Amino acid sequence: MSIAQRISEFRSGFSSTFWIANTLELFERLAFYGAKAVLVTFLLEKVGLVNEAATLAGIFSALIYALPILAGVLVDRYGFKKTLATCFLIFCVGYFLIGMAGMQFGEEIVNAIGKRTYTLVVLILTAIGGSLIKPCIVGTVAKTTTQQTKSLGYSIYYTLVNIGGAIGPIIALVIRENLGIESVLIMSSVTSFLLFIGTLMFFKEPEDLTAIETRTFSKVFRDMLLVFANFRFMTFLIIYSGFWLMFWQIFYLVPQYGIKVLDFHKFELLEAVDAICIIFLTVPMAFVVKKLKPIAAMSLGFVFASFSWIIMGAIPTVTATIVAIAMFALGEATQAPRFYEYVASLAPKGQMGTFMGFAFLPVAIGSFSAGVIADWLRTTYLDSNPALMWYIVASIGFVSTLLMVLYNIFLAPKPVST
Repeated sequence: MSIAQRISEFRSGFSSTFWIANTLELFERLAFYGAKAVLVTFLLEKVGLVNEAATLAGIFSALIYALPILAGVLVDRYGFKKTLATCFLIFCVGYFLIGMAGMQFGEEIVNAIGKRTYTLVVLILTAIGGSLIKPCIVGTVAKTTTQQTKSLGYSIYYTLVNIGGAIGPIIALVIRENLGIESVLIMSSVTSFLLFIGTLMFFKEPEDLTAIETRTFSKVFRDMLLVFANFRFMTFLIIYSGFWLMFWQIFYLVPQYGIKVLDFHKFELLEAVDAICIIFLTVPMAFVVKKLKPIAAMSLGFVFASFSWIIMGAIPTVTATIVAIAMFALGEATQAPRFYEYVASLAPKGQMGTFMGFAFLPVAIGSFSAGVIADWLRTTYLDSNPALMWYIVASIGFVSTLLMVLYNIFLAPKPVST
């Protein structure tokens, strides 16, 4: 086959809607990670929520990753385009309202409602909008690729997500230094509005929607009962959430650590390291560990990730922090692809779709737990013993690794002997 024929086959494997959807996803992730990069610092310094900034940020991310289980019902009922447009519109309003909490003109409203109550309400509102995007974009990728290009299509989607995750914090840094930290939230709001307009103008409803099983809220709740009743599966998800508990400290603890301990005020650059490394590490590490069993690859990834915090605690420098986060990314690249493979293997016959729908649950559990723990660590150890703060995070990782090994010994399905 000639190069021209291969290019033609590649182009025919992806519809224009595929590229539009992934472009929207790129800029949505840019806005999300830009806001996420400064959220805890914003809530601490501008809103004054000294004791619970990370907890509130954790609730926000937890809902972002937990609610798509329910949001898929709305996609089925109203279609991808309407749901996606609604997502961006809610994001637009939500980011603006979050930013308003740190602006002088919003001070009277925020104080009348109460800082904590106001912040919690607007974060939940924004998270509801954000939960709509994942079933829309992932569903569009599934509907706009051929069988031959589907795997590549998901790889493109995952790569663009990480590009957005890498660029977002860097743009946030530029905006914060020139316009103020609250302007980062306004940037995310404006970006979301432009995405709303772009969706209305360019996004076309994917064809053949009837081929997707229609979900209802009653079916989703039945699926929840089915998943929650599976002790083995739930045990695995809870253990795996330990990885994400560590991951979210990059956004919940690292910024204040950079400012107060390292005297490095460009903390957004530290937050961008993980996504940048993931872009380059995922494919090579998938090749390196392809012969390992999924649990072995995940356990190895947990070990890399856990040791990264030891480095950060032992050497309090900017360079060591960058190396530590890069090592964490190595752990993420080692284990993340095998996670979905293993989840699929745990699903009972005929229930794979149901079980895969809950694959983001560990991210939500980890985010919520990470926020609570981050506030405790920051208020207890950041000023007095920052190294111990990171050693505690590392210990959580090592305990999760041990639990993963014990799970593999006592609960994991055993190969059927022939």
